[in-house]
Amino acid sequence: MQYAENPPKKYQDVLPINFETEDWESLWHELKSIFDFWIEKGVTVFRVDNPHTKPFAFWEWLIREVREEHPEIIFLSEAFTRPRIMERLAKIGFNQSYTYFTWRNTQYELIQYLTELTKTEQREYFRPNFWPNTPDILPEILQNGGEPAFVTRVVMAATLSSNYGLYGPVYEFGINTPTAPGKEEYLDSEKYEIKLWDWTRETKISRIITRINQIRKENPALQTTWNIQFGETDNQQLLCYAKVDESGTNRMLMVVNLDPHHVQAGWIKVPIQFLRILPGNAYVVNDLLSGNRYNWHHEWNYVELNPGNLPVHVFRVE
Repeated sequence: MQYAENPPKKYQDVLPINFETEDWESLWHELKSIFDFWIEKGVTVFRVDNPHTKPFAFWEWLIREVREEHPEIIFLSEAFTRPRIMERLAKIGFNQSYTYFTWRNTQYELIQYLTELTKTEQREYFRPNFWPNTPDILPEILQNGGEPAFVTRVVMAATLSSNYGLYGPVYEFGINTPTAPGKEEYLDSEKYEIKLWDWTRETKISRIITRINQIRKENPALQTTWNIQFGETDNQQLLCYAKVDESGTNRMLMVVNLDPHHVQAGWIKVPIQFLRILPGNAYVVNDLLSGNRYNWHHEWNYVELNPGNLPVHVFRVE
């Protein structure tokens, strides 16, 4: 019997129905009717929990059937499982997929993972959706990094990928207490008890989320995943990456302090050729988060980021 699982977690109290029953066709059509019901109510996005514990053939059939009548419907695959299985779900029709971004923290890990997503054949079928947390997962970086980690993780999710999501309002409020040391489960989880939230309460994290969403809307370079180029740094705690839209007129440059506890400074090598800056030309980088503007020359430029203030630059190159 195949229970639900997101390695290393095993949800042995959640058991799927028998998709291979003798009357499987009636079962599949009944399951499709649930989607039809909610589509009629106006739902256009379905986050499918643990699709990898159900038959691939079922999803291939269901997604095709739904799309014939409603091509606008989006299916998000909530599958933290083996890479080949996540890729298979994308190939059979899921529009977007959960990713390993949640656990990629170092400069090396982030560059390697984004290179895999954007420079290999995966870019043809795998549409990554970056989540800094989920109702099931409170990653270690958020447990130990405090408010700066919440800020950097959501800004990276929003600027590295064209699609991102988060589990709130625990994210906006910076809630980061696990059930026990070394565990990634939320203490006093909403999965098990009712919460009453103050929806009017503002935090620095919520203000950053509001602003980064505005920046995404106003800058088409951030609305795709594939057009990314990383820049060199002389400090492994700094991550530098650039994005450009198809026309080449909207040019974005992000610099992140990956250390939530200490000021990090160093020199970054701006990918000027990718950003269509002629060698030797001066240019202005306008930080859309802080409002600060800097006049830069050449490739190598100095940055210093204090996690207690703003641990990330989101520059528009002008």
